[in-house]
Amino acid sequence: MSTDISERGLVLLGCGKMGSAMLEGWLAGGLPATSVYVIDPNPSDWLRTTGVHINAALPTNPAIVLVAVKPQMMGAALPTLQAMGNGETLFVSVAAGTPIAHFEEVLGAQSPIIRAMPNTPAAVAQGITAIIGNSRATAAHLDMAEGLLKAVGEVVRLTSEAQIDAVTGVSGSGPAYVFHLIETLANAGVAQGLPAEMSMQLAKATVAGAGALAMQASESPSQLRVNVTSPNGTTQAGLEVLMDEATGLPPLVEKTVAAAADRSRELANDA
Repeated sequence: MSTDISERGLVLLGCGKMGSAMLEGWLAGGLPATSVYVIDPNPSDWLRTTGVHINAALPTNPAIVLVAVKPQMMGAALPTLQAMGNGETLFVSVAAGTPIAHFEEVLGAQSPIIRAMPNTPAAVAQGITAIIGNSRATAAHLDMAEGLLKAVGEVVRLTSEAQIDAVTGVSGSGPAYVFHLIETLANAGVAQGLPAEMSMQLAKATVAGAGALAMQASESPSQLRVNVTSPNGTTQAGLEVLMDEATGLPPLVEKTVAAAADRSRELANDA
């Protein structure tokens, strides 16, 4: 963890599920608890055991402020940070739907700002986060943000903020699509005569195992699919339904991701 962060301090604005997951990763990675200042109106019992500063006076020039409040709380929370703007402090936001321009408007256009889009598997350190900085965010700032966000999974760097909406549609909202796939796969097993509990166990393990294999295998997901598919076998019979170009998964997933990305754009315009 950066010496600069250890010495100047890190401010975490909001410590719900995402904030807690990140904080747990930072502390496990060696960041001193005494370097962390958490602002949260309802600190959890776990947070109170960490040794970090909770709702205390903040350092005047922290190395980084990570904004992890819910979008609807942003209006009240951000002005409390204005004094740190237009300086050396890096601001990183993991709040959905709030564009960089809004942060520049409140904190000052000279503030280095990075917008990040994580996803919920960050809670088990299996997340993936996309980041993009404003013109004041340097390569060193991006490296610092990536180092922090790697505590909860992988990090990718975008080339434009407009890509955030597509990321939201794919990985931001994507876990919910997979959870629904587990639900429907389990229900389909019940329809074929399996006990509900067993069918859910099979569905969860299958999706988790296939995901792990896709991450670890050298072959592409397309090739892994081919590997499982024997000619005229059971998998082919199922895939003929799932891969139908008119009624199968491809057009459905395309519409799903587009709907989420469109909604992300709408939220950004409303901010």
